[in-house]
Amino acid sequence: MKLNNDVLCVEIAELGAEVTSIFDKEKNTELLWEGDPAYWKRHSPILFPNVGKNFRNQMRIEGNGYPTSQHGFARDSVFNCVSSSAEAASFVLKSSDETKRIYPCDFELYVNYSLMGKELTVEWQVRNCSKKAMYFTIGGHPAFRFEKGEKKEDYVLRFPGKEVLEYILLDPETGTGVPETVYTLKLTEEMCPLTEEMFARDALIFDGSQIEEVWLCQKDGSPYVGMQCKGFPNFGIWSVKDAPFVCLEPWAGRCDDRGFDEDISRKKGIICLQEKELFVKSYKIIAV
Repeated sequence: MKLNNDVLCVEIAELGAEVTSIFDKEKNTELLWEGDPAYWKRHSPILFPNVGKNFRNQMRIEGNGYPTSQHGFARDSVFNCVSSSAEAASFVLKSSDETKRIYPCDFELYVNYSLMGKELTVEWQVRNCSKKAMYFTIGGHPAFRFEKGEKKEDYVLRFPGKEVLEYILLDPETGTGVPETVYTLKLTEEMCPLTEEMFARDALIFDGSQIEEVWLCQKDGSPYVGMQCKGFPNFGIWSVKDAPFVCLEPWAGRCDDRGFDEDISRKKGIICLQEKELFVKSYKIIAV
């Protein structure tokens, strides 16, 4: 599936309803990571029904434990394309007997894409089709590739209007959050350099709706690609050692905290939908 306008060409796969390419026609440049498995095989997966890991890889719902994998099953599920045009497409994943064995909820997850000029809007709609409350988290995970031959040290991140940000890290043994230790990311003229050391302990996790806009910029501050994600309570920044990309990840909810072993309804930041209720969230990727 391709979306096209005068500026961008966007390719979307039915597997995971994942954007696999964002090609800037004006610059003749691919903005999205190509999925080289030597570093990371994905491009921009959708994280649902859990962002990150659950403690002990288990989600407890109404007294029962259900096995979970990192970032959930949506990214490895085949979506159906329900509508498409030159500049827009909509995909849906519905619960099935297979999904209910690991996540006992009836749901519909719509992923809607639309192009307008240099902007790609990504919208999620989650509907609870169960007769009881449904709990989940959801997030984006787009990876932006660097220009050919360039590396992390050739780029900076800019956070408009920010002077300082606070983040937490992951426990290396469980892959879950350690909220009791908070780190400070000091910015100079709204920017911080990208480095390999930045990701020595995996992803940086920003809670508290701190990030609503972020730009990947050249070292001199010239913008390369941006993201607007107003209203997202959590945000992740991640990369792999020596990999020529960085992931900018808007999340509605995140991984469990280390040691969390209660019912999912008690998890901080969990999204709760009542019967037939609809959750809607969107963000934009912006070419320069």
